[in-house]
Amino acid sequence: MSETLLPYRNPGLSVEERLDDLLSRMTLEEKVGQLLMLNGQDRQTAEGKEPGSMLHIRPPESDEVIDLALATRLGIPILIAEDCIHGHSFWPGSTIFPTQMALACSWDPELLEKVARATALEVVPTGIHWTFSPVLCLTRDLRWGRVGETFGEDPFLIGELATAMIRGYQGSGLDDPQGILATAKHYAGYSETQGGRDASEADISPRKLRSYFLPPFEKAAREGCQTFMTGYQSMEGVPSTCNRWLLRTVLKEEWGFPGILVTDWNNVGRLVTEQRVCATYKEAAAVAVKSGNDLIMTTPEFFEGALEAVREGLLTEAEIDEPCRRVLGLKFRMGLFENPRRSDLALAAEIQNSPAHRAVCLEAARRSIVLLKNDGLLPLAPGGALRKIAVIGPNADNDLDQLGDWSLGASQYPSEAGKQPRENTVTILDGLRRTAPEGCEVAYAPGCSGVTAETDAIAEAVELAARSDLAVVVVGDSLPFIGETLSTATLELQGAQLELLELLAATGKPLIVVLINSKPLVLPRSVQNAAAILEAFNPGMEGGTAVAEILWGKVNPSGKLCVSFPYHVGQQPVFYSQVRGQHGYRYADLTQEPLFAFGFGLGYTTFSYANLRVLTPKMSPGQPVEVEVDVTNTGKCAGDEIVQVYVSDEVTSVTWVDRQLKAFRRISLAPGETGTVPFSLPFEAFSLVNAAGERVVEPGRFEILVGGSSRRADLLAATTELARD
Repeated sequence: MSETLLPYRNPGLSVEERLDDLLSRMTLEEKVGQLLMLNGQDRQTAEGKEPGSMLHIRPPESDEVIDLALATRLGIPILIAEDCIHGHSFWPGSTIFPTQMALACSWDPELLEKVARATALEVVPTGIHWTFSPVLCLTRDLRWGRVGETFGEDPFLIGELATAMIRGYQGSGLDDPQGILATAKHYAGYSETQGGRDASEADISPRKLRSYFLPPFEKAAREGCQTFMTGYQSMEGVPSTCNRWLLRTVLKEEWGFPGILVTDWNNVGRLVTEQRVCATYKEAAAVAVKSGNDLIMTTPEFFEGALEAVREGLLTEAEIDEPCRRVLGLKFRMGLFENPRRSDLALAAEIQNSPAHRAVCLEAARRSIVLLKNDGLLPLAPGGALRKIAVIGPNADNDLDQLGDWSLGASQYPSEAGKQPRENTVTILDGLRRTAPEGCEVAYAPGCSGVTAETDAIAEAVELAARSDLAVVVVGDSLPFIGETLSTATLELQGAQLELLELLAATGKPLIVVLINSKPLVLPRSVQNAAAILEAFNPGMEGGTAVAEILWGKVNPSGKLCVSFPYHVGQQPVFYSQVRGQHGYRYADLTQEPLFAFGFGLGYTTFSYANLRVLTPKMSPGQPVEVEVDVTNTGKCAGDEIVQVYVSDEVTSVTWVDRQLKAFRRISLAPGETGTVPFSLPFEAFSLVNAAGERVVEPGRFEILVGGSSRRADLLAATTELARD
């Protein structure tokens, strides 16, 4: 005789029926426990709490936790989460892809979906169900330590790339056994810092949020992202964790978000200990639940605080039931009650860093690298007079800085956790040595540190450059100046890099500067005057291969900047989509233009734009505007161009940006080939947020600008018009 399943155990019932049954059987303590996400590196905090989720825990410990959860009175499965940010970041031997900022320079959503899919496939067999990625924050002040985690400065580009990664992570749906939960973070406005200081007060009004910061998140919510994470900052005196308007009114009510909202690390505890808007944990628990948070990350005090809040009438049990229902509903929809998704380490060993995933990693690096300057030296011609190349710089053979933040060896895990195997990363030096043609020597001298100011090794590097035909100089930033809590007061090259560059420039030998950095830096004259500049950001494990292929001309660079480069830190913020209206057009002592603009990037061929045609000169509400442009490869080799479309509303009822990106497309053209590139711009692409906070399309004339970067000089212009009623 078969055992009769309790209703919540019966997969044949609807999720709502199962939820009703399970909640009716749970004690208040069990419900509050489901709202906890605790730190697996500090497991004693979980004793007696039966947490609904745990992070930073790996097999076999994570499998033990899964089994412990299943052995409780009701056997509710646990969610295991990890920061799998650009690959399975903290799993030794996994594929580490370029960082978000690097990936964004590919302007290639399909590629990013492949990166996220490969990541999910490596994560799943390690018993992890959930990644805290992607980041949808807008880059603003470049001093902020987390710039490299973003997709750059433009809301539209962020939304397109983020949703691509979400699709890759989540696969065919919540019950996809090869998918993991994605997280849209940090909701919202976290990157609008004061002085670039991490988690400082963000001066953002609700209208400004709706105008620029919320659109990528709305796109993520409407396209199926199942988890959101709050930010650390406060706005108008209200910490994100307490912002009922943001968490409930907008996310859950306006957008109909059905998933769960998780706080960032100890955000509820910070209400008491740092922001000091609550005197006790019971007050903080009540505020967090009432504001709309569903899962409380790494605040173990929330457990007793919430119980006490219910006992004293600050919270009702029904208010606990609401987030508990969301957490349990997610677990039911993922099928965790039927398959708790333990690890399969044999499969993990087989798939980690597989040839297929290395191929995706290499393609991502190739498409992400941006050629910022080339006086004709590149691509290098093998043979002939080129007999010796000097490779110099602190980042030339530095695997940790090449992988960047959120990888083993960075600040998030203790040093005893180790690092990714050195042999898995192809540094710039490795790549050049492997690809150099016969008869061309590649010699190396680091020259200096990117952290300390010691200059003892500079002379050796300068002497090497003087004895070589050219120098590939790899500079940038280092892990001590990257990441959460690690904002910088300047954007200068640190350590002794400035002195090294000046002395190398004085040799008169051609310099090719390769930037390995987490964010745009202020480039000294010695770099600006170099023969060539390549921006690689943190290009992942295959970065050295990709850089070498580009230098030797085996790959034609096609990346475009997702963020603007300043001449000077005092230009902050320097993003392209500035609001119109100021006195003058420059600083008294300096231009306001960036050194390199958003959307800019060179290649080994050139492209011309002609015949911009707006096929919908009169707009109609709800109908798209059709646009075409002819793009010609005017150079001598095949190449990819990223065609960009911007919209400018000529007269607006409120101050608004001069232009905003609304579409883009990557095209491949042979030498002399012309392609007609069509775009269909949705009616909403012409909208703004008015003084009442409503997103509307106002009657009037609009410029449509098409070209190869955000600079007006690079854009063709045509118009369309929405008539007044």
